[in-house]
Amino acid sequence: MKVKTILVSQPEPKVENSPYSRLIEKEKIKVDFRPFIHVEGVEAKNVRQQKIDLNNFTAIILTSRNSVDHFFRIAEEMRFKVPDTMKYFCQSEAVAYYLQKYVVYRKRKIYVGKRTFNELIPLMKKYKDEKFLLPSSDQLKPSVPEALNELGVDWKRGIFYKTVISDLSDLRDVYYDILVFFSPSGIESLLKNFPDFEQNNTRIAVFGNSTVKAATEAGLRIDIQAPTPETPSMTMALQKYITSVNK
Repeated sequence: MKVKTILVSQPEPKVENSPYSRLIEKEKIKVDFRPFIHVEGVEAKNVRQQKIDLNNFTAIILTSRNSVDHFFRIAEEMRFKVPDTMKYFCQSEAVAYYLQKYVVYRKRKIYVGKRTFNELIPLMKKYKDEKFLLPSSDQLKPSVPEALNELGVDWKRGIFYKTVISDLSDLRDVYYDILVFFSPSGIESLLKNFPDFEQNNTRIAVFGNSTVKAATEAGLRIDIQAPTPETPSMTMALQKYITSVNK
């Protein structure tokens, strides 16, 4: 079965000349983007109910752009003026760069990990006397609290935003050759929106072990998987598959 159409369960990349653009151009296929999940902020009163007082923290752990946005949103709603002495521990350069939307970068104490949460731990180890706040979604990888507890720092998690399933009812009668998923939440959204979903000739592409597990448990057939040593990115995995079936 040749591939002509792909639906990616994420927002469209904002960068020009993204790997998807190159894939579309090279293979002459149609790629649509549609977030299967979205994020909604939790109200300040809900954060207070979690017994969180922003005055009690000297450092913030930021794992994503969402955590940056919602930390500063809650701070504003609570009329909390974030002190210049606040330390920021960012999981990646992308998160640290995004932080500039809210703070003057050169005047702040910002510590940046390489990519994964575990790569941030050695930086935090040097500041074990700080009081850390982790603003997060209602869904958090168990490895994050495990790593922080093992480190033995004074930390608290605050649920500042929630992952919510998007309404996809307008896609009921639209069919794609490949559906691309990046998280277990995306799989959950597919099945919540379309409980009678039958895979038939639809190919399923998944990124990451947790997504593989969710798709398998949902009884879906996985046709394309990333990352692998040969195809470290989803677009590379798609390219390889399309090349083989569109001959």
